[in-house]
Amino acid sequence: MALFSVRTLGFPEIRRDGRPCQLALRKGLALLVYLAEAKTSVGRDAFATMLWPEGAEEVVRARLRRLLHRLQLSLGENVLTIDRSTVRWSESIGLQVDSRLFEEACDRGEFERACREYSGDFLEGFSPGDCPEFDEWAFFRREALRGRAIQALERVVQDKNAAGDYAAAAVHAGRLVEFDPLSEVYGRHLIRNLLLAGDRATAQRHFEALTRRLRDELCVTPESETRALLSDSATLTIDDPPSTRYVSGGGVHLAFQTYGVGRIDVLLLPGFVSHVERVWEEPRCRAFLSALARMGRLILLDRRGVGLSDRVGFNPGVDATAQDIGTVLDAAGSRRVVLFGASEGGPACIKFAVDHPDRVAGLILFGSLAKGTATHDYRHALLAAQYDEWLRQLIASWGGPAGIETFAPSLSGDPQARAWWAGMLRAASSPGAIKGVLEALRDMDVRHLLGRISVPTLVLHRRDDRAVRIGAGRHLASHIAHARFVELAGADHWAFAGDQRPVLDNVRQFVESLAA
Repeated sequence: MALFSVRTLGFPEIRRDGRPCQLALRKGLALLVYLAEAKTSVGRDAFATMLWPEGAEEVVRARLRRLLHRLQLSLGENVLTIDRSTVRWSESIGLQVDSRLFEEACDRGEFERACREYSGDFLEGFSPGDCPEFDEWAFFRREALRGRAIQALERVVQDKNAAGDYAAAAVHAGRLVEFDPLSEVYGRHLIRNLLLAGDRATAQRHFEALTRRLRDELCVTPESETRALLSDSATLTIDDPPSTRYVSGGGVHLAFQTYGVGRIDVLLLPGFVSHVERVWEEPRCRAFLSALARMGRLILLDRRGVGLSDRVGFNPGVDATAQDIGTVLDAAGSRRVVLFGASEGGPACIKFAVDHPDRVAGLILFGSLAKGTATHDYRHALLAAQYDEWLRQLIASWGGPAGIETFAPSLSGDPQARAWWAGMLRAASSPGAIKGVLEALRDMDVRHLLGRISVPTLVLHRRDDRAVRIGAGRHLASHIAHARFVELAGADHWAFAGDQRPVLDNVRQFVESLAA
């Protein structure tokens, strides 16, 4: 039996029994990679529209026939199974795909092996040319695999550090820095483990390189925690956030954490950007989450497409995110929960509360809204054209502290908060991937669900919120039976920014009334 291996991590390559197959056809290579990833038959029509999107039907079919014939000449007659309507890799050969080996290692928790398997980004530097559908598919696949590689590296760094193998931890931390050179968290992991391994000179060089990058790209200096690493009195320990766990639901791996104990659970679903580990790095946010954890067991999750959860090749809407809530609650063993939906997290919490009232003790909506854009009968949001322009500007400035003046005006002048937010954005998503998430939020409308909410509901909204108008909060409260509406002072859209106390006091009172 011939053994074929398909390399997708890095520039793609097909090998037969260890020897490279000479394929001068970029579209042919694209077809073989897509088939290997699909793991099943793919329709001829799908390949025709993917590889020749602008061609006439008869011309495209003829091109596909010629391409398949040339592939058979190059690979061998029995390598592909081709009929009148479908194409697949033959079951009579052995087929090994590196991306599949990488994901299987991740699924088994063999993170060090997964790191070895990940030799480069998916189809790095490759495009068949003039095939936007293929390029879009490759982009989302690349983002999903890249996210899992970062997760694997983070776990290996933690494990190696805990085992005292600081040199190995530093090597893997160095790969994290390559993924995100502007991340102080990754930079600290690298510098700290180099110091623990006794290589102060190299640690100093990496500190100086990080300082230059932060200065040149973000106009900030390293945080005091980073600067303190090289002082003689530094304590070289790693203060990790709660451990991140994964659960698979709907074919997607979801990242979540639990923290604290209590008679009731509180699940926090933030807006369009989240990262269950990076949120703990900002002191104000850490204090806010810790306060919530004192009210009950706190559950954090990254919705599909964002943060440490899998990237997906479609726009994840309200229904998909509500499904994610249920998947995580099942994994956490939660029977009754208070849902805290902040901003765009609110609609999915509304959907879950309507569909599963027996599992929801109460619903908190902070700075949230029922519809993504304004219409003649809903004037509490941006018009679709305004939303699209805002989205264009946000994506254009991705990688820096995009939008912080709107989301947290009280923090917009704080260099460290700006650097943290920029790092959050880079870690949470990429410009292309977040575009799909935000387009789904633009098209969201849950107004028809408001009258069906039967659980106790608290609606909190700051009076001068610049991101979501207070009218949106008033609309929610007026259309949800017996909802309590609290108008708070301030302009910050983030619950932890500005004065946290009124937010936490109202949440505490609400949660205690449910737990009594």
